Amino acid sequence: MEAQRTRHRYDHRFRSIVHETGDIELAVRKGVPRSTARDWSRLAPSEVVTFDVASMSEQELRKEVAQLRKRNATLLAILRLVVVLLKVCEVSLVRRRVPEGQKKRLLLRAVDRSKDTITLRTALRVLGLSKTRYHAWKREEECELDDASSCPQSHPHQLTAEERGVVKDMVTSEDYRHVPTSTLAVLAQRLERVYASASTWHRLVRSYGWRRPRKRVHPAKPRLGIRASAPNQIWHVDTSVVRLLDGSRAYLYAVLDNFSRRILAWRVSADFDPTNTLAVLLEAGNFTVSTDGPPMLLADGGIENRTAAIDELVNSGALRRILAQTEIACSNSMIESWWRVLKHQWLFLNDLDSVRTLRRLVEYYVGEHNTQLPHSAFHGQTPDEVYFGTGDLVPADLDVRRKAARACRMAVNRARSCRVCREFAVE
Repeated sequence: MEAQRTRHRYDHRFRSIVHETGDIELAVRKGVPRSTARDWSRLAPSEVVTFDVASMSEQELRKEVAQLRKRNATLLAILRLVVVLLKVCEVSLVRRRVPEGQKKRLLLRAVDRSKDTITLRTALRVLGLSKTRYHAWKREEECELDDASSCPQSHPHQLTAEERGVVKDMVTSEDYRHVPTSTLAVLAQRLERVYASASTWHRLVRSYGWRRPRKRVHPAKPRLGIRASAPNQIWHVDTSVVRLLDGSRAYLYAVLDNFSRRILAWRVSADFDPTNTLAVLLEAGNFTVSTDGPPMLLADGGIENRTAAIDELVNSGALRRILAQTEIACSNSMIESWWRVLKHQWLFLNDLDSVRTLRRLVEYYVGEHNTQLPHSAFHGQTPDEVYFGTGDLVPADLDVRRKAARACRMAVNRARSCRVCREFAVE
């Protein structure tokens, strides 16, 4: 790559002396090339325009330079802040439409005024405006159109402003809220209002963000499901299915206490047998925790929950059965949530090759759930501690230990110091 030659500049008064005297040796002795000095003696120097600063004293000139430097530094600081603000706010014309003609004219005038100071390329780069787009705006400046995407003369097949207004009115009208957009496009043709395809209607709806008036009024839903105030007030019973590695199915039966989230009884079977539901209910009834009246049993409408044996148990007064609903106020979602946790956080992490393996895994997790894993709703207590009432002191004890750990952590962190901290402490 060829190196660029350095261009030297000389005082115009020195050039005038050489031209008047014709002595080129005077310039050569000062380091001026002989060819340059010969041109000075032959050609008359250009006219030099003298500014008013030439008549100023040295003190006034220094004051003027100081003021200009201060103003230049202020403008540079403001410019840096504006540039950083534009970058943080992502203000740029890249991939952003400016359909209003007035805004286009303001941008064009600002670019034209900046040409005296900076180049056109720099101005467009600051605005994020391409040269092609800029020159297209300059060509359309005489058109004075506040159009959407392009000039109607170059795209004569696009919808007119009146037609787009009709489309907007029909899309947002309460009278046509029951009509799909595709059907509405054909209906507008039947009504002799707008002749446009359904794809054009959908494109306009997306582009302008028009909303169809289809707000549906839903009944208020409860935020909290059914809750018991003591153990053995409400039970949840349910059956779940697990597929083994060989493709066969195994069935899980369980009874969950609503108040403590404790699994009172469970069973795993290779066959779907409704008698297993009765067996887990009888096993859950063997606990001797005192309650006020028989437990209320929430069960879905499955056939395993409506056998003659279970009906006889309910008729005897040992249980009060309520059919679980789909809404949260009276649903079986508590035990269904436990099924999901059991499967996805434990069972599916193991090889379910047989019913025996599945029974062993369920037995382990039920023990962990009841005795070891604290529930978030009980402030650190396990379901067994809540069910039997043995964990009343656990929340207060955990709070005390958290405060002690926080104090210890602060002491350790404050004891550590770096070189800067030590020097600051000495000062």
